[in-house]
Amino acid sequence: MSVSVIIKWGGQEYSISSLSEEDTVMDLKQSIKTLTGVLPERQKLLGLKVKGKPAEDEVKLGSLKLKPNTKIMMMGTREESLEEVLAPPPENDDVVNDFDIEEEVIEVENREENLAKIARRVKDYKVEELNPPREGKRLLVLDVDYTLFDHKSCAETGQELMRPYLHEFLTSAYEDYDIVIWSATSMKWIDAKMKELGVTDNPNYKITFMLDSAAMITVHTPKRGVVEIRPFMKAHLNREKDRELYKLAQYLREIAKLEDFSGLNHKHWERYLSKRQHH
Repeated sequence: MSVSVIIKWGGQEYSISSLSEEDTVMDLKQSIKTLTGVLPERQKLLGLKVKGKPAEDEVKLGSLKLKPNTKIMMMGTREESLEEVLAPPPENDDVVNDFDIEEEVIEVENREENLAKIARRVKDYKVEELNPPREGKRLLVLDVDYTLFDHKSCAETGQELMRPYLHEFLTSAYEDYDIVIWSATSMKWIDAKMKELGVTDNPNYKITFMLDSAAMITVHTPKRGVVEIRPFMKAHLNREKDRELYKLAQYLREIAKLEDFSGLNHKHWERYLSKRQHH
């Protein structure tokens, strides 16, 4: 029996109907590559699950029980697009997104089906509290890949791929925020990397809890609460130049003085920080 899906990426939809139930997730990724130019290893397909976990490449499509023309959102960037991102970060440039997502914003609060997704995730996902939340502290959720750690470059130790000012940043942020670590991968990987970087048991700050890919839902929310910084890539070339966490620590310290964050547009966080520093 044939499998037909619609891939949503970059504001467009791509229809794939040439696969069968005996084909695998990797076969699907190869078909996506033909249509989009995004290499399989750079693709993240949201919503393909097996027993609550992301489907591995060797999983047969028939086992996923996909309905005809199921819509699947892909996250990923073409090689040629990455060449610009991999260059040393400029001092004054627009914020670069970690992923090339140009999807329409879905207002979660107005969509019952999306609220149901959130409710199921809250009910089924078990959060392992590492340290109790502190009264009066805001919550700061940090992505691992390219934010705290260059996970693509090769090195003998994780310390070589750690983003500059990481521990200074976390120490500063901990004064005003409870810290959560998140990554769209397995908890085993997250736990290993945080231990390797000396984050888990650092005496100067504490991690409240960590979230893995199982906590994700395939819904895009407005980005007002998201601060996007330049990705940390090619660590060996950019380690001496990268100051993103140093600047971000200053921004978080500035806005911590505010009673209400709803009026902030984090997209212009560097502009906001520059104005405050010149007052």
